[in-house]
Amino acid sequence: MSPDPGPAAAGAAPLFRVLRHPGRVSGSGVRYFCTVDKKNALRVGALAAGTTLMMLLMSSPALALTRDDGDDPGTGLSVIETLGLYVVAPIVLFAVIAGLVMVLDKSKHRVTKAGAKT
Repeated sequence: MSPDPGPAAAGAAPLFRVLRHPGRVSGSGVRYFCTVDKKNALRVGALAAGTTLMMLLMSSPALALTRDDGDDPGTGLSVIETLGLYVVAPIVLFAVIAGLVMVLDKSKHRVTKAGAKT
């Protein structure tokens, strides 16, 4: 028995004519729902980069050096206070909420189709 010669021997179109540009909708056959065009992708990328650059330039950290009228900052936090406020406190708060949810859970044990309790 000889191997199958493939669609090219059966009179099908050559491979280079069947394949289309992935970002273009073909004239017939399969139509893509969302086509991606290089011009549109470059336009979106340039717009996003430009917007990000302008936001970074407009909110420069150098503007924080000038004091506003009525500005009265307090004393700074130490390293221990900063870690306690921004690291330890959220972890403790998460643990307390998760513990309350587990302790006050009123649901019963569910039985699976196999009959084993979980």
